[in-house]
Amino acid sequence: MTPQQEQTLRELHDRQQILDCVHRYCRGVDRFDRDLVLSVYHPDAIDDHGAFVGGREAFVDWAFAYHKEHQISHHHMVFNHSIELDGDRAHSETYWLFFGENRSKPNTLAIGRYLDRFEKRDGRWAIAARVCISECVNDLAETSLP
Repeated sequence: MTPQQEQTLRELHDRQQILDCVHRYCRGVDRFDRDLVLSVYHPDAIDDHGAFVGGREAFVDWAFAYHKEHQISHHHMVFNHSIELDGDRAHSETYWLFFGENRSKPNTLAIGRYLDRFEKRDGRWAIAARVCISECVNDLAETSLP
């Protein structure tokens, strides 16, 4: 394998590890899997979700309490995902969509972006800092289906 091919393979592997981390976040939050959500952050990471800014442990406590209080079920989905690699650092932007089946109607449909700084430490990519930007939050009326 040529040095260029090795570099390309390493970059593709890094990109996939970062995307897998974003997917683990969504899966962990939707399933209330504390360990899975914690695994996407470095221990000293900061998450800025607008209504909450703080470390990973406190963030998980806040997020899980919020969803348990306000939703019967909820789904975090991600779409467009771009990454700028810079050695053992990377910056990514990920478009997200959130659906919440709320305890008090109407339901919620929201969209936004995660702006993440990833760092590779001891061979593991994880979030060092996240800003969650909500760009649109809508009420969603229920529809009767046959």
